[in-house]
Amino acid sequence: MSEERVKTLLQGADEIAREPVFARISAAGIRRRVLQRRLLRVTIPVAAAAVALVGFALWAICMQTEEPPEPQRIASLEEQVRQLRAQTDATLKLVREVLERDRRERHLASLEAELARIPDPMQEIERQVDKTAFLLVYQADRLYKELNQTESATRAYKEVIQLFPDNQWADIARERLSEIEQRQINKSDQPNRKGEARCGLRSV
Repeated sequence: MSEERVKTLLQGADEIAREPVFARISAAGIRRRVLQRRLLRVTIPVAAAAVALVGFALWAICMQTEEPPEPQRIASLEEQVRQLRAQTDATLKLVREVLERDRRERHLASLEAELARIPDPMQEIERQVDKTAFLLVYQADRLYKELNQTESATRAYKEVIQLFPDNQWADIARERLSEIEQRQINKSDQPNRKGEARCGLRSV
């Protein structure tokens, strides 16, 4: 748009427009407007409070005029409360039983662990029996092999067999007795063989 066009439009607007008219303002008018504003500031909150009070009053009246709940509904609610209470009691009882069972199982497990640490009495007895039989055979072996006391060793071996017949050392004692008997038989056969040998020499 050109400048001439803008000037033409502005001149046309000035011709159309009239001179502004200013109204006269008096002191009384100013006081009246101030009072109106004060009244508006006070009346609006008061009116809102009044409306709220009226609404609350109406609500209270409605609540008072409401009919009480039906007896059947009250009975149903009471029954639901009783059922909930019964379920709660049953749940608590189950929880107590589970906790008690868990406590007993933990106590039983601790007793079993303590019992497992205790050696088996039968195994301990067998160990002591085996040790005693071994010591008796050891003493009899010393009498027989080191001290050459065959009779005392024989008695000791027989004592082991008599006291502990099913023990492994009783089998060893039997072997030793058989060895002693075989040795005695061999000794008794030696003089006869010597005599036979002498007789044979003379006859030659």
